[in-house]
Amino acid sequence: MLSTLGFRSIDDLVSSAIPPGIRVDESLESLIPDAASEREALAELRALAAQNTVRTSLIGQGYYDTITPAVITRNVLENPSWYTAYTPYQPEISQGRLEALINFQTMVSDLTGLDTANASMLDEGTAVVEGMLLARRASKAKSNVFVADADAFPQTLALLEARAAAVGIELVIADLRGGAELPEHFGVFVQYPAASGELWNPASIIEASHEQKGIAVVAADLLALALVASPGEHGADVAVGTTQRFGVPMGFGGPHAGYMAVRKGLERQLPGRLVGVSKDATGQPGYRLSLQTREQHIRREKATSNICTAQVLLAVMAAMYAVYHGPQGIRSIAQSVHAKTVMAQRVLLEHGVRVTTKQYFDSLSVAVTDADAVLARAAAAGLLLYKVDEQTVRFSFDEASAQDSDVTARLVEAFAEEHGDPLPVPEQRAVMPLGGDRGARAYAPLGLRQYPETLARTSEYLTHPVFNTHHSETAMMRYLKRLADKDYALDRGMIPLGSCTMKLNAATEMDAVTWPEFAGLHPFAPAADVAGTLELIAQLETWLADVTGYDTVSLQPNAGSQGELAGLLAIRGYHRANGDDQRTVCLIPSSAHGTNAASAVLAGMKVVVVACDDNGNVELADLRAKIEAHADQLAALMITYPSTHGVYEHDVVRITEAVHDAGGQVYIDGANLNALLGYARFGDFGGDVSHLNLHKTFCIPHGGGGPGVGPVAAKSHLAPYLPGHPMAQTNIHSGLTHDGGPVSAAPFGSPSILPITWAYIRMMGAEGLARATRAAVLSANYIAARLRDHFPVLYTGDNGLVAHECILDLRPLTKQTGISVDDVAKRLIDYGFHAPTMSFPVPGTLMVEPTESEDIAELDRFVDAMIGIKAEADAVGAGEYPADDNVLVGAPHTAESIATSEWTHPYSREQAVYPVRALVHAKYWPPVRRIDQAYGDRNLMCECPPIEAFA
Repeated sequence: MLSTLGFRSIDDLVSSAIPPGIRVDESLESLIPDAASEREALAELRALAAQNTVRTSLIGQGYYDTITPAVITRNVLENPSWYTAYTPYQPEISQGRLEALINFQTMVSDLTGLDTANASMLDEGTAVVEGMLLARRASKAKSNVFVADADAFPQTLALLEARAAAVGIELVIADLRGGAELPEHFGVFVQYPAASGELWNPASIIEASHEQKGIAVVAADLLALALVASPGEHGADVAVGTTQRFGVPMGFGGPHAGYMAVRKGLERQLPGRLVGVSKDATGQPGYRLSLQTREQHIRREKATSNICTAQVLLAVMAAMYAVYHGPQGIRSIAQSVHAKTVMAQRVLLEHGVRVTTKQYFDSLSVAVTDADAVLARAAAAGLLLYKVDEQTVRFSFDEASAQDSDVTARLVEAFAEEHGDPLPVPEQRAVMPLGGDRGARAYAPLGLRQYPETLARTSEYLTHPVFNTHHSETAMMRYLKRLADKDYALDRGMIPLGSCTMKLNAATEMDAVTWPEFAGLHPFAPAADVAGTLELIAQLETWLADVTGYDTVSLQPNAGSQGELAGLLAIRGYHRANGDDQRTVCLIPSSAHGTNAASAVLAGMKVVVVACDDNGNVELADLRAKIEAHADQLAALMITYPSTHGVYEHDVVRITEAVHDAGGQVYIDGANLNALLGYARFGDFGGDVSHLNLHKTFCIPHGGGGPGVGPVAAKSHLAPYLPGHPMAQTNIHSGLTHDGGPVSAAPFGSPSILPITWAYIRMMGAEGLARATRAAVLSANYIAARLRDHFPVLYTGDNGLVAHECILDLRPLTKQTGISVDDVAKRLIDYGFHAPTMSFPVPGTLMVEPTESEDIAELDRFVDAMIGIKAEADAVGAGEYPADDNVLVGAPHTAESIATSEWTHPYSREQAVYPVRALVHAKYWPPVRRIDQAYGDRNLMCECPPIEAFA
């Protein structure tokens, strides 16, 4: 590889590529320990896990223990066919996970009683925020007020408060259940059931909001909706919440798949991703992402949301939980939870304990004389309860505790000293077994229910055959295998997506994710119970701050886009604290990721675009002109380094100095950190704050489009404005306090997957991280050098070199032959590859990032495929094949397409599916032909299609 590039050593290559002015001071001593072996790293993780105490959690408040069916754990969560897949932007090779996601959407739509659900949100709290933003843009009311129910989860109210303030929304918190008068408003939010556990009918509040042209948003518990009337039946416009109860471990707060569903007429307002049904080139049904896919990259500062990811892996788990249990199984689980709660209420009431909740599904509030004493006795009995205030305790039952035979007795003991004597627990005669799928222990009250008849659900749900077929482990295992076989993931071959860093997620790094000591923790558990996880988090924060040159790190943002937002909100808080409220202008280069502009708008900033030169660098003259024009209003510059064009900019230090001289802050987008790690640090060349993508540089897998983690790292002066959280066990990070508003529902975002990044850094060590950078730069330059004579490399830096990715310009090919970038992307499927990033950041190009994980054989296989495709395109341009009937415009080719007696194409079957002979023995067969994208948008269908559609 070095010989191809003309370098004697990899150090010579990197020295020629990375500008010397930003190179790290080699005298600095790394805080990262020397690399550990796999066995040593796992032993250290075991020691950290041993510091955690997993008690039976009855805390509730949006997080509940659940039982993940082993068939889902083994075949989804622990299966690289699912967790190493990328976002389904190439639908032809993503049909398996797209089907799983349409199952998810159908499940949510059915249970919420609304017409259209999206393919998951980041968590419940941020889904409520997105509901508020949707209400503002969809409502015809002239008010700027959003009304939130006071009896909502405290973390949700804190998120609403922080996010509303940034975009100028007036948040009014009112006792809606108590009959509070609605002020003039554009939207209203209700928790259903309420945080207190009270289950009440919000229909009158929703109707009153509609009379003011308001949009009603209801956060609903999906498991409760198996028994109680749906938000749609109450007239809600939007339903939001979490699917965590459907088989996804609590994991100290995440990752979990939030959800959003809307009534008819609002589907085109949905944020995030939406899976729809279209048709392929032969008219067969095919799934695809619909409507606003990557809206941020199209609309930029006009985008209505900065969310460009989802929680696909967790959404798949939740959907498969519903597929496996079916409607009867889900209802049985819900009945068992409710029955357990009824039993607990009766026992407590019989012995004089004051239960204040009257109508409920799974949660009870109890008046006590000393809440701390009750919690202490509960903890001694192995239970965790929730302290509302000094004289109120709350607890919630869930799928796991409903099957715990002695949990009620232990719960009663916690309240015993309130009355002086231990409280006897009557025999459980008040409940009867219902049976249930696969022998599940499920119970229901004998003819009694603790909510009125008017709230009982009578409508059907999960009626599609997919939810009524796969109820044995054999059937479920085979269904999951069939879906996985339709997809292309890293277990098949390279995914060379520029800007997305699809590299190996090593098995050892993944090992601890399912350990109960990490997965079984409630996010609001006492600090003493989560000491090991807090220590892991502190170590990881220290390491990440060290490699980036910053002073402190917050791991709370659970996506890169949320990390961007958190960094910009910190800048906003800093300026406001200094009395510079007028500083609201954010400079963003024209080449930047679209989420940059969207995040700036959601942080209350005005975007001003800075031009780039022909090499993709920020144009200094234009930057200085924009700084001068907005000097008093300048809040920040957002810049990606290396640039979005895949090159190292020499002038980055001059750029950051110019912004600082004008009183602004510098936000450096960390999307391309894997081209710098070990060689340069953002904080050393002028960065004040950055977000990092743990799902790119630090090996957390993409999971088909999520989970992700987007930590925000900053200098000490911004630390007070980084995300805090009202329920956090600590807000001290690297010795600095984080007191800003939260950006995630859980204090530490998605901590159950942080052991992946911890293990990666621990096993690499500082030198290993630098070695990975060297390998990434080498691989990208090798591909650029080998393909340069076939496809122009659009941008290069010094010595004709690129960073960790290169942009291949297909526009000359299209002009000469008529073959488009889409044709090349689809033809790559026939060669056994996932396409590189298409038409970003430049239309008509492919951005290739090979990563450091791929060996030379795989790189050469890709190069050979691209050279082969170039020859095929040239043949079309030369007139050897018709422009409308050739291997490129006909791609991809399925097995069915060649298994036909009639073949009318001017190219052979062999040319279609075996463009290189090696594929004969290792062929990935796409399940569908090219998907008709426009048809899917014109004919929007976002639920499971009827079986007849596939006849």
